[in-house]
Amino acid sequence: MDRSLGIYLHIPFCLRKCNYCDFCSFPKREEDMSLYVSELCRRLEAYAKDASDHTVDTIYFGGGTPTLLPIELFEKIFESIWKKYHIAKNVEVSCECNPASCTAEYISSLHVLGFNRMSIGLQSTSDEELRILGRAHSYSDFLSTFEAARRAGFSNISADLMYALPSQSISSFKRSLEELTSLCPEHISAYGLKIEEGTPFFEKVDSLSLPDEEEQAEMYLLLSSFLHDRGYEKYEISNFSHKGMESKHNLKYWSGEEYLGFGVAAHSFFGGERFGNSRDMEGFLAGKDIVAERYRSSETEQRDEYVMLSLRLAKGLDLGDFKSRFGVDFLSEHPNVRSYIDGDFMSMTDGRIKFTDKGFFVSNYILSELIDA
Repeated sequence: MDRSLGIYLHIPFCLRKCNYCDFCSFPKREEDMSLYVSELCRRLEAYAKDASDHTVDTIYFGGGTPTLLPIELFEKIFESIWKKYHIAKNVEVSCECNPASCTAEYISSLHVLGFNRMSIGLQSTSDEELRILGRAHSYSDFLSTFEAARRAGFSNISADLMYALPSQSISSFKRSLEELTSLCPEHISAYGLKIEEGTPFFEKVDSLSLPDEEEQAEMYLLLSSFLHDRGYEKYEISNFSHKGMESKHNLKYWSGEEYLGFGVAAHSFFGGERFGNSRDMEGFLAGKDIVAERYRSSETEQRDEYVMLSLRLAKGLDLGDFKSRFGVDFLSEHPNVRSYIDGDFMSMTDGRIKFTDKGFFVSNYILSELIDA
C-alpha cells in the first residue's frame, strides 16, 4: 500500500447563497442531511475495494458549508472511512468552516473527532464588504471562530480572502491583509472575484463598482509581496503558507496525484481516469449513478494537463521531468515561452520554468497560449 490517496467529501448544504457563489450548494435543506450522509457513506464503502492498495493521507470536507452538519453525522462519515480504508497515521483532515455556522463547543467537538486542519471562510475584514458579498457573518464572528479553533487545539488554520470586490480599494484590501496576518494563521488562500453566470452579481454586474484590471493587478502584486514579507511562501497561484504548512490535499490536485470525490458535484482522478458527478441532488439521494463525465486523457491532453497544473505551482515546471515523461523538449515545443521570459512574465532557473508574480496575474491568458500552440 505505497500509493497515496486523497478523499474529498462534498457537503452541499448552506445557510444561504452568497452573491458571488456558483458552487454546488443548497440553502435550507436541513431535512436532507441525514439521508445525504447515509448515501455518502454507502458510496464510500462501496468504492473502498477499488482503493484497497492505497493509503489515505488526506481527507477534505468542502461545500457548501460542512459545519452545518450535526457532529453525529460527521461521526458516521468518519466511521465509514476508518472502517473501510487504510488511513495514514499522519493523515491531514480538513474542514471548511463558515463563521456563521458553528459555536466554540462545536469546533472543539470537530477537533476531538479527528479534524486537524480548519479552513475558515473570511473573504474580508470589512463588514461593509462582507455585506456586499452577501456573507452571513461579520468580521467579529470570524475572530470568535478563529479564537475558538485555537483554544480547541487547531494548530493548522487556513483563512480565505477575496480581492477585486465591488467598491473595494487598494487600502481596504491591504487592511484586510494586515488584520488577518496579525492573527498568524498557518495558511492563507486569496482569490480574485469572478462574476459567474447565474449568480446575483451576474444579474446586476453593470451596477457594480468593480476595480479595473490595473487595480486588480495591483491588488494581486500587493498580496504576493505583503504575504512574502510576513513569512508566507506562495506555493500556488492563490495559496500561501508558513513553511511546511501547505494544504497537502490541494497539492494532490496540482501535482497529478490520485484522489476520490464523493457527493454531488465531486470530481475524482483515479486509476488514470478523471470522472465527475453532476449536481443532481435528487438523483444522489435516490441512490442513482450521477457520474456525468468519465474520460481517460490522451497523450496530448496529459501533456497539456501537466503544463497547466505544474505552472499553477510556484516551483513551476521541471524541464527534465517533462522531457522524460513525454519525450519532447518543452522549450522546443513552446518557443513563445522565451518572449514571456524576456517580458518578465516567466523565469527559468535550475531547470524549471515558472511564473513571476506579474505572470501569475495573467497566467490564464499565457496558459491558453501555451496549450493552443
